Amino acid sequence: MLHYQSSRIIYIALCRTMNSCSFSIKRGLHKSVNVISQCSHHNCCLESKFKTIHSNLGEFRLKTHVRVNCNKTIAWTSCRYYSVVPNQTLTTKDEELVDTLYKGIVGQDRGSLSRGITLVESSHPRKLEQAQLLLTRILKYNKTKNNSHFMKPRSFRIGLSGPPGAGKSTFIEVFGKYLTRKGHKVAVLAVDPSSSQSGGSLLGDKTRMPELSCDLNAYIRPSPARGSLGGVTRTTNDAIVLCEAAGYDTVLVETVGVGQSEFVVSDMVDMFCLIIPPAGGDELQGIKKGIVEVADLVVVNKSDGDLVPAARRIQMEYTSAIKYMRKRSTVWKPQVVRISSLTKEGIPELWESIQTYNISVLQAGEFWRKRQKQHKIWMWNYVKDHIMDLFVKHSEVREKINDTEDKVARGEVTPGQGADMLLKEFVKGL
Repeated sequence: MLHYQSSRIIYIALCRTMNSCSFSIKRGLHKSVNVISQCSHHNCCLESKFKTIHSNLGEFRLKTHVRVNCNKTIAWTSCRYYSVVPNQTLTTKDEELVDTLYKGIVGQDRGSLSRGITLVESSHPRKLEQAQLLLTRILKYNKTKNNSHFMKPRSFRIGLSGPPGAGKSTFIEVFGKYLTRKGHKVAVLAVDPSSSQSGGSLLGDKTRMPELSCDLNAYIRPSPARGSLGGVTRTTNDAIVLCEAAGYDTVLVETVGVGQSEFVVSDMVDMFCLIIPPAGGDELQGIKKGIVEVADLVVVNKSDGDLVPAARRIQMEYTSAIKYMRKRSTVWKPQVVRISSLTKEGIPELWESIQTYNISVLQAGEFWRKRQKQHKIWMWNYVKDHIMDLFVKHSEVREKINDTEDKVARGEVTPGQGADMLLKEFVKGL
């Protein structure tokens, strides 16, 4: 089935022998079609009526008749806001591909895991359908395994964030090697910033982790940020789920270098660690930083050589600043620790603090409540992302964008008024 769209008329190529048809509107809307009459001859004519459009934004009815003449259909419609595309029904080949990926991931095959993450990162409509089927099966598998562990999680998720130059990648290699030597399987999901000019990313995190990247008990996956705010990608949460199914019991999520307000990663991990260099600011700066408020552990890195006095001073200042923060847990108080990725000093004590946190929140029942809350947060994040995609692909909005931007640029309307004008076009007819 093919589709073509002009400004007012939608052309659709249909199979003559269809008894009923199903169409989907781009980005998740669904359109149902009733066939009023049919004929199996080559010169047949079918009259179909689009009945209802269902969407996340509401429901409305169309009085649109479609006349089908052999393989050519012309649709006269008063609703020209969305382009009609065929419903992405998975074929047998697609299901076999998903089944192969599923078996490979649960069988702890690294190649299958990489292909699975690539699949969930794709924005192609058919790939999205395949990814949803794969994630559904993986979620059922993970849930079964968690139940068999008597509610003890199969993996522990740690988010690592901090300003550029704090030594996050170096710390991850040292910390990851320490964990693999203790028998753990470590997955590292590193988010690389994307260029605002070209949109490309270097994805060079593996080059800064040469020893860990060669460790068979470690898996490193760099991903481009692709303009997502908060230091992570929109699919990082899905990648975590796949890594857990592949048998990795410790998942480290490294964000891009962030500032004061970018801490989305805290809503997808069990423990959030903020890594700062010795020159991280005074006590007042520590209070100001919104990212400190959500940190479960503040790690002062590069505490070696001439920087030891500065690291001790910043540790004391942040310890004092944390006292003024509102408590987010009844059993855990955020700590500030000093480490050196160069000399490996403080790494065992850091892991001991992480284990203490894990045991404390599990025994208090906060662990699973936090994960359940995170699932809700990400559901609404996906809703926001999809609504934005719908907005920018809306035909009426696209027609008005350039004119509205010009008016805003010339100062004829305020940015807020321009946004309201586009939103009115978006919701018109709903």
